[in-house]
Amino acid sequence: MKKLLGFLFAVLVIYVIYIDLTVGTLPSYSAVNPNQETSVSENTPKIKTVIPSFNAEVKPGQTVISIVEHQLGKSLPVSISQLINDFKKLNPDKDPEKIQIGITYHFPDYSK
Repeated sequence: MKKLLGFLFAVLVIYVIYIDLTVGTLPSYSAVNPNQETSVSENTPKIKTVIPSFNAEVKPGQTVISIVEHQLGKSLPVSISQLINDFKKLNPDKDPEKIQIGITYHFPDYSK
């Protein structure tokens, strides 16, 4: 009986890990607020800044660092604190640690 319960528990744990990795446990922004727009760039005026930037929609599991590194195709050429400061300049009143899935943000472009 113990072996059967252990086997069922192991199957449950593997299933939960599979669901977490494929679907994710965080709801997308559109599921939380279906009546609101899903793009920050459409709701805010154009940002005038000297920092080159690109727009990207946040997908599950992504961070500010991973999005910028993916765009560059290599590791960050600047410090993490510089990246955070540039992100805050491009997205006033937005916390880089609390970016939401499904929202489009401005990210600094260090490709040049």
